[in-house]
Amino acid sequence: MTVRLDHVGVNVRDLTAQTAWYQGAFGLRTVFEFHLEGPGLRGVVLEHPRGWRIELLARPGSASGLRAPDPMTAVLTEGYGHFAVTTPELDPVHEALVAGGAGVVMAPGPSPEPGVRMAWVSDPEGNLIELIEKNAE
Repeated sequence: MTVRLDHVGVNVRDLTAQTAWYQGAFGLRTVFEFHLEGPGLRGVVLEHPRGWRIELLARPGSASGLRAPDPMTAVLTEGYGHFAVTTPELDPVHEALVAGGAGVVMAPGPSPEPGVRMAWVSDPEGNLIELIEKNAE
């Protein structure tokens, strides 16, 4: 079976603000935007130059869901918990995201996976993002 992950969907409160943040934080470009008038659902698909995509979705009347302060708390709730991106430069990427409005969740440090370093941030609405640097020494 040949499959490939296409995108990760994140439900947001403020689509315009979150779109701008993800574009600035990760260098994403808008692939397409859509609006389903019946339910009032609005969305945007954003893409990184390396091909990974994230879909941001907003609907009037949405309620706040999992807003765990850290990954250990997030795993106490079943379902979506976070998404992760890799980088060869963990420390400067972490610093840049925090300077751009990301919340500090966990400073760069060793991962449970051998040879890997990790850090955690949250987007401006509290969604968790893991940053991974593989083959770290």
